Amino acid sequence: MSDLWTGYQHREVDADGWTTFWRLDPRGRDLQVSDWTGYPDRAGHRLWERAATPAGVRGAWRTSATSVELELRATMGIYTRIAPVDVLVDGELHQRCTVREGEQRLVVDLPGKPVEVEIWLPQAGRIALREVSFDRPGRSGGVGNESATAEPLAPTGPRWISYGSSITQAGGAYGPSETWPALVARKNGWDGVNLGFAGECHLDPIAARTIRHLPARLISLCLGINIYGGATYSGRTLPGQVESFIATIRDGHPQTPLVVITPLPAPDREGKPNAVGLTLDDIRACVEFGARTDPGVRVIDGRTILSSDEARALYADEVHPGPDGYRLIGARLAELLTLD
Repeated sequence: MSDLWTGYQHREVDADGWTTFWRLDPRGRDLQVSDWTGYPDRAGHRLWERAATPAGVRGAWRTSATSVELELRATMGIYTRIAPVDVLVDGELHQRCTVREGEQRLVVDLPGKPVEVEIWLPQAGRIALREVSFDRPGRSGGVGNESATAEPLAPTGPRWISYGSSITQAGGAYGPSETWPALVARKNGWDGVNLGFAGECHLDPIAARTIRHLPARLISLCLGINIYGGATYSGRTLPGQVESFIATIRDGHPQTPLVVITPLPAPDREGKPNAVGLTLDDIRACVEFGARTDPGVRVIDGRTILSSDEARALYADEVHPGPDGYRLIGARLAELLTLD
């Protein structure tokens, strides 16, 4: 049986047929181990909650159907919004579907001629999927089962893994096909795997092991902004943690190009020490120092991706880009990230 979806590590189906696409594999794990509440005013940011959000998870079909129907269940949980579902036809956005809390059916009209249809699941909110059907409203095509009128398409292109924070998860992008990793992957024809976890980019071993075991042609790591905000490591410990994280990845990817991206500019926070006395420039220096222990790592200074003036104009708050900011980041990194 063909698998219709890509971009996840483990698919969990409950007794009622609802499927959760986990971006980290929760089996055999104590899901409390990586809980972290370092932001005093925003307690409850948990790695496993983020891992249950299907950022970058998508399916593709070749079909002549006149409609596609999805049955979703969405929960706000620790999020402030639920992102939409994007439906693309022949690589272009066809419809962006609002998703509300609770169970719902989304029906999207299609051209009714042979086209490639991509469905991108929301990059914010906890989402479960039970049914996808083409031209057969109310009948179960099943998550992972071929419809009679739709041929599932396997992902193509070299696989690229992007690890990072909320900026990589990009919950504030216009839609899941317009996060910056999605834009880079689509422009370059890559099979992207988004391992961005909002508030949770703290060099967790489970993330390094996941990347180690996944085949990849390119790996990028956006490191530092959560470590700064959470005061996770000191100047003494951060370089070694970066070195260790990369070394774990290298166990499975001895020759794979690996890029480390230091924090983007945060104009209102630059120069301000965090709880362990590190400024963002200190964080950038520590991340680069740890990364340079591997001679095969290329380092991109995040301040070369956006200028401070662009950040002030395009950020939704002190740290996070707004939707147009994600578009600009995607355009710039599509040129900077290469398979060499």
